[in-house]
Amino acid sequence: MSVFPQLRLRRLRRTEPLRALIRENRVDIGDMVYPMFAVEGKGIKEEIASMPGVYRFSPDRLPPEIEEIAGLGIPAVLLFGIPEHKDEAGSSAYHPEGVIPQAIRAIKRSVPELIVITDVCLCEYTSHGHCGVITDGRVDNDRTLPLLARMALSHVAAGADIVAPSDMMDGRVKAIREALDSESFQHIPILSYAAKYASAFYGPFREAAGSAPQFGDRRSYQMDPPNVREALREVEQDINEGADIVMVKPALAYLDVIRRVRDTFNYPVAAYNVSGEYAMVKAAVQQGWLEEKRIVMEILAAIKRAGADIILTYHAKDVARWLKST
Repeated sequence: MSVFPQLRLRRLRRTEPLRALIRENRVDIGDMVYPMFAVEGKGIKEEIASMPGVYRFSPDRLPPEIEEIAGLGIPAVLLFGIPEHKDEAGSSAYHPEGVIPQAIRAIKRSVPELIVITDVCLCEYTSHGHCGVITDGRVDNDRTLPLLARMALSHVAAGADIVAPSDMMDGRVKAIREALDSESFQHIPILSYAAKYASAFYGPFREAAGSAPQFGDRRSYQMDPPNVREALREVEQDINEGADIVMVKPALAYLDVIRRVRDTFNYPVAAYNVSGEYAMVKAAVQQGWLEEKRIVMEILAAIKRAGADIILTYHAKDVARWLKST
């Protein structure tokens, strides 16, 4: 191997065309998914205070936004629902005329080819804010499974292209896969939140979705942040139950987990650049402490470098504009 002065690694960094020529990882808008919040009602478009530039939309206000998203080249959206009615069993989550089925139909009427992914979890729909049914003061894993399956079915019947269970109940992927297959929806993929950590980075999302737990927390079912080997077991279990894509959430503090999943499993890997990660960047940019485009692109490049094939990010629209302008 050559050594200095014959070896000069800086030779290939001299200009942007040279740097681009040998770039090892690229952020591409075709890899992005844009998360969105659908709220029950009409005529609603309201900005989320802790997430500047991100809004809650009622289904009737979705079409212009969806047309803009599609026009930017973003291939997919992830929908979260905010219902008017919440109860102990989260019954609005699986109602065939609930907010997510309404939103799916509005999107598909507007841009049929856009990929619609739906979050499958009860937390936004339960009066107590937990991701499952409560029995004797605790989340009842097995009683929750059929409700998640019903929720997934209601989304697919309305036109969802992919369902994404985020509840972290054991056996949820199997229950959803069996329910979909029994109704002749064998063609619908499952994107599993396979390694979802009990993270402090979710704060802005809970404001956006009104889904903070009314008692306790979610550490009995979401993963403990220090654990990596457990994440591999979770991913393996979800793959064995029928997951088609596996996801690590959050992204920035879990780049090592993304890499371990990428190296261990020959499956598409998604990573969720979550609300708290987005809010930190926006807050620092508003203070003039960071240059937004550079920091966002650096963050997303790191997620790609760690091994993610798909990135779910609230920055997707900005990234699409930046990439189109270069």
